Amino acid sequence: MKRRQFLSGAALAGTTAAVASTFPKPALAQNVREWRMVTTWPKNFPGLGTGANLLAEYINKASDGRMKVSVYGAGEIVPAFEAIDAVGNGTVEMGHGAPYYWKGKVAAAQYLAAMPFGLTAQEQNAWFQYGGGQEIADKIYAKLNCKFFPSGNTGTQMGGWFNKEMNSIDDFKGLKMRIPGLGGEVIQAAGGNVVNLPGGEIPPALQSGAIDATEWVGPYNDLAFGLYKSAKYYYYPGWHEPATTLENFINLSAWNDLPDDLKAIVEQANRATNQMVLSEFVARNNQALKTLREKHNVDVRPFSDEILTNLGALSGKVLRDLVAADPLSQEVFDSLVSFREQSITWAKYSESAFMQARVLPFKY
Repeated sequence: MKRRQFLSGAALAGTTAAVASTFPKPALAQNVREWRMVTTWPKNFPGLGTGANLLAEYINKASDGRMKVSVYGAGEIVPAFEAIDAVGNGTVEMGHGAPYYWKGKVAAAQYLAAMPFGLTAQEQNAWFQYGGGQEIADKIYAKLNCKFFPSGNTGTQMGGWFNKEMNSIDDFKGLKMRIPGLGGEVIQAAGGNVVNLPGGEIPPALQSGAIDATEWVGPYNDLAFGLYKSAKYYYYPGWHEPATTLENFINLSAWNDLPDDLKAIVEQANRATNQMVLSEFVARNNQALKTLREKHNVDVRPFSDEILTNLGALSGKVLRDLVAADPLSQEVFDSLVSFREQSITWAKYSESAFMQARVLPFKY
């Protein structure tokens, strides 16, 4: 007869603990963070809303479930332009939008999005990563109680949709145009009436005549909104937004509470999203422009040199006047202008020279 073996209390406790450890721990013990991300974009809107979705997906997967980010479109929790307040006051942990939407709260924020006749997308990314842009952005967003990350870029935008021909700078006088950020300040200086609307409100406003013109993004998004149904003329280039940085902003306390490995995951997820969204816009704009021209017979026109020259002169004056009244705006402006000057010099020998060469009569 075999002897029965009895376990001591300590041994029994150890065995029980070992068995228990093989079962999943409850969420609280695992310290799973369930975050909500509010956006300024319509739910699942191509490139913008889907860019926010992509960021959440990257974080969720890379964290192996330790972070679970759920995305909410504009109006699902708060209206589009209240997203920064909801994140800053801790109602939700995270948001996705564009920095120029917050110029009424911290004027310097708008320079992070786009500056008229400023940087291209590639140059913007270089400025954030190697030109001191990230450090300045963090200083600006600390005033909003948020941490900032570039999280997408539209690339060079179109100049906008208009219900009349734009032949000279005088045609902007009295024009009711939806155009945000610094570009809106320039249009106002040209005599236009600027209307600030979130994306979802643009199509009905243009259709009803509440606005005479609008810029949105470019062919990809403009086609999705059906703007060609309500305006006849589609002008280029997007002088006001040569590239537009999209953003991920995080409640500062929530960010500081993250362990270093989760901070690294969020940072790298934003870098991946930043690149993927830009790539999507470049690829999709190609086909969308073809559809607008060939299927919908959109009249695509360039702004005249006279218009661009005058808008450029106004941009310089408007921006200098604005930054003179705000030291933080002056700081970000000076940094961007310095980087812009270097970029123009290098581009003369690189991208600009190549783009001119590429249009010469040549086919593969």
